[in-house]
Amino acid sequence: MRVLSGIQPTGRPHWGNYFGAIAQYIALQNNEQSFYFVADLHALTTIRDAQVLRDNSHSAAVDLLALGLDPQQATLFLQSDIPEVSELTWLLMTVTQMSLLEKCHAYKDKKAKGLAADAGLFNYPVLMAADILLYDSDVVPVGADQVQHIEVTRDIAQRFNVIYGTEALTLPNGQTLDATAKVPGTDGEKMSKSYGNTIEVFEAPKKMRKKVMSIKTDSKTVEEPKDPQTCPVFALYKLFAEEAQQAELAERYRAGGMGYGDAKQAVYEAALAYFAAARERRAELEKTPDTVRDILRDGAIVARAKGQEVLERVRSACGLSAKK
Repeated sequence: MRVLSGIQPTGRPHWGNYFGAIAQYIALQNNEQSFYFVADLHALTTIRDAQVLRDNSHSAAVDLLALGLDPQQATLFLQSDIPEVSELTWLLMTVTQMSLLEKCHAYKDKKAKGLAADAGLFNYPVLMAADILLYDSDVVPVGADQVQHIEVTRDIAQRFNVIYGTEALTLPNGQTLDATAKVPGTDGEKMSKSYGNTIEVFEAPKKMRKKVMSIKTDSKTVEEPKDPQTCPVFALYKLFAEEAQQAELAERYRAGGMGYGDAKQAVYEAALAYFAAARERRAELEKTPDTVRDILRDGAIVARAKGQEVLERVRSACGLSAKK
C-alpha cells in the first residue's frame, strides 16, 4: 500500500494538527511506501513573502521529523522540488471541467462571501490531484472536511483515463481520520488557527501554561462535583494521559473539592511530558539545518523517480513525446 500526505507550511503545528492528523500520518509510515511532502506550492495562495515561505517550509520539515517521521521509512520532500507535479497539473487541467472546480469548498466559500478568488485558489484542487496521482497513491489520510479533495481527484483521474482509453492514473482511496480530529481549543470550540484558540506543540513552556490556564470552563466552585465528560480540559487531558491517570482525574472531578485550575495544571504537565522527546529532537535538528536539507534533497530524488515514471505514462497516453 502506497500512502501519501502533505502539510501546508502556513504556521506551527498545534495540538489539533498533531492528534487530528500528524500522529496518524506517522503511524502509517511503515507501509510499502510512504510519501510526505511540505506543500509550499499550495502555500503560495496565501503566503506572499518569500523568506516567510522558506522559513515556514523548513520549520514544517523539522516539525515532522521531530514528531517521529523517520526518513529511513518514509520519503519526505518539498513539493516545489518535484517539477513533474506542475507538468502533471497542466495535463490534468486540460481534462478537468470548470463545473467540477466551481463546486469545491475553498472557491465556493470565498465566492459566497463576495471575496475575489484568484486562479490559484480556483485550480487548487487540480494541483492537489496531481500531488496524489503523481505517486500512484493508494491511500490518502484526510479529515472529514477534506474528503471532497479525494472525490475530485478520483473524478479527474477517471475522466483522464476514459478520454485517453488508458489506466495511466491510479485512483486513490481516502482514509478518514478518526474522531480525535476534534481537539478542543482554549475556547472549547474545535482547535483551529482560524479561531485563534490553538496551543502549539512546540510552544515555549511559559506561554503554553498561560494558554492552558486560560481554557474556558463553567462557573462551578471548587467544592462542587464536576462532569469530566463535558469539560474541555478533561478532553485535552485524555489525549496525553494513560487510562489509569484519566480514571483518577475523573474521580477527582466527580468527588468535588478540586478546582479547574488543578485540572489545567495536570494538562500542562502531561503535555510537557508527552512532547518532551519531540522537543529534544527538534532542538537537535535546529542545530544541524544541513541534515534537514539533506533529508529533503534525498527525499526529492526518490519522489522524482516515482513521479517521472507516472508522468511518462501520462505523457504517452496524451500523445506527447517521451522525455530523453
